[in-house]
Amino acid sequence: MTRFSQLAIAAMSLLGTVWFASVPASAVGPEMVTLPDGSKTQKGAKDENGKWMTPDGEPTYRVKPDGILDWYAYSGFRRYHSECHVCHGPEGEGSTYAPALKDSLKTLSYGDFIGVVASGRVRHLPGGQESVMPALGDNKNVMCYVDDIYIYLKARSDGAVGRGRPVGRDEKPEAAKEYDKACFGG
Repeated sequence: MTRFSQLAIAAMSLLGTVWFASVPASAVGPEMVTLPDGSKTQKGAKDENGKWMTPDGEPTYRVKPDGILDWYAYSGFRRYHSECHVCHGPEGEGSTYAPALKDSLKTLSYGDFIGVVASGRVRHLPGGQESVMPALGDNKNVMCYVDDIYIYLKARSDGAVGRGRPVGRDEKPEAAKEYDKACFGG
């Protein structure tokens, strides 16, 4: 295990992330709700210093009625399109090469998502073919923002965010600035 992997695991643990938990599909993600101000998020989600979290401690999104995303969902959009869309297609729609992650997140738990991104996965297909997701646990451009990517894809999966570039974002919270420095060693 590389030094970065050790640091990433420690940092995620401190943030309350469950790395390889397996959750039954029926228990994945509370349904989307509309808040009194018209924003969309997951049921029971609360703002914790600019980051929206479910009651189970999983990161989630907040989309305002005008389409403005919380910082982390917007960051996830940017990071997804810089690192993931080459295989998984724009907006998580999938491709002939890799599955639609917006659909995968309807049944894939947060912990399993983190595990697959960090460790990779090989699926054996009919006819002797394989589908391979490479392990990205050593890629700081992915692992430092894996929560953000998850948040964006969860918003896509729930239908809270449509296709295309988001109209805008909230300001970057201080906690996000501090996390960036810690993750990248600056």
